[in-house]
Amino acid sequence: MPQLAQRVGRAKPSAIMVIAEKARQLKAAGRDIISFSIGVPNFLPGEHVYEAAREALKHDSGQYGSNRGAEPLLDAFLKHIEALGFSGYGRMNLSIGIGAKQVLYNLAEAMLNEGEEICFAAPYWTTYHDIADIVGAKTNVLHCGPEQNYKLAPAQLEAALKRKPKVFLFNNPSNPTGMVYTREEIAALADVLAQYPDTWIITDDIYNSMVFDGIGYHNFVFARPELRERLVFVDSVSKTYGMPGWRVGLIAGPESVAKAMTTLNSNHITSVPEVITAAAVAAFGGPQDVPRAKCAEFAGKRDVVFEALSAIPGVVCPRPQGAFYAFPDISVAFGKSHNGTRITNDVEFCAALLEATGVACVPGSAFGEPRAMRISYTCPTAQLKPGLERIQAFFAQLS
Repeated sequence: MPQLAQRVGRAKPSAIMVIAEKARQLKAAGRDIISFSIGVPNFLPGEHVYEAAREALKHDSGQYGSNRGAEPLLDAFLKHIEALGFSGYGRMNLSIGIGAKQVLYNLAEAMLNEGEEICFAAPYWTTYHDIADIVGAKTNVLHCGPEQNYKLAPAQLEAALKRKPKVFLFNNPSNPTGMVYTREEIAALADVLAQYPDTWIITDDIYNSMVFDGIGYHNFVFARPELRERLVFVDSVSKTYGMPGWRVGLIAGPESVAKAMTTLNSNHITSVPEVITAAAVAAFGGPQDVPRAKCAEFAGKRDVVFEALSAIPGVVCPRPQGAFYAFPDISVAFGKSHNGTRITNDVEFCAALLEATGVACVPGSAFGEPRAMRISYTCPTAQLKPGLERIQAFFAQLS
C-alpha cells in the first residue's frame, strides 16, 4: 500500500482543540461546563460588516479574485497599518491569506528550507512549533518564564541570533500570556536585531488593537526603520473584529516576500471570496466602536481574572496587558492530590480540573511552558466569576 508523505507524520492535532472537544463532549452529556479554553473573541462584528457582505452577494461576479488580494482590501489594510504607525508601504508590500495561520504557514514555506533554523520565545502559540515541524525546520525555543514576566530579554535574543537562524518569529501582544512589550522593550530588542542582518523577522501581532493600560502597540520597525527590509508584519480580522470564522489574514513586508506569498496563493487558495473580501474591507474601514468597546470590556475582565488568581496561595501570574489570556504558573499544585487524584504535571492538573469542576483550561505544555495553564477569558461575563471561583475552590481542596 502506498505511504503518506513523511511531513504528515510530523503534523499534530491542536492541543487546544483537543481540550475544547473534550469540554464539548462533557457539555453534550449534560455537564455544566465553563470553557476557558478556546482563543476566540466571542463577539460578532458591527452591522456594517454584515451589510457589506449582503451587498456583495447582490453583485457577486462568481469569478476568481486576485492572488494578492482585491485592491479595495489592500487599500483598506494600508490605511489600517498607517494608523498603527507603519508608513511607506504600498500594495506591492501586501499579500493575503485564509487567516493568519495560513499566512504563517506560507511564510514558513517561503522562507525556510528543510533543516534551517527558526527561533521564537516560549511561551509560544502552539502552531509555531507545529508549522516548523511540518516544513522540516529546526527550532530554537527561547524560554521566558514567569520570573521574567514571560518576556524575551535582549541578551537571550542576541544569544539566539548568534546562531544565525533564518527566521526570528515574535508575538506581541502574546498568545498565550497576554503580555505586551513596552516601547522601550521593543526598542531594546530592535537594537539587537539590527546587528544581525541575515535573519528574517516575522511579527505576529494580530492582537495589536487589544492593548490595555495605555501601553500602546509598538513594532521593531518603529524603533529601527531599517529593519523593514526584512521584517514581515502579520495581522488578521479574527481577533480585533470578532471575525475568526471569516478567515482573512494579511501581511505587510518587503516586496520580495509579498510576491512569494502571492505566488504561493496562486498555487493553492487562488483568492479570498468576494463576499469575505467585502466584509473585511468594511471591518478595516468602517466604524471602530465595536473593537474599542470590546477592548475595554476585556481589560475589565482581565482585572477580574488577575484578582482571582492573585488570591490563590502559591499561584504566580504576571499581569496581562493585552489580548484576552492569562497564563498562571500552577506548579504549586504538582505533587498534590484532589479527591484521591494525584497531580504531577499541567496536563493532569487540567484534566482533573475539568473532571472535578467543569472548567476547561489548556495545559501550558502545549505552549512550551509546562508549569502553567492558559485561561482565555472571552466566555460570557456571567460565567467568568463562577468559573474562577471553581478554580479557587479546586486549589483549596488540594492536599
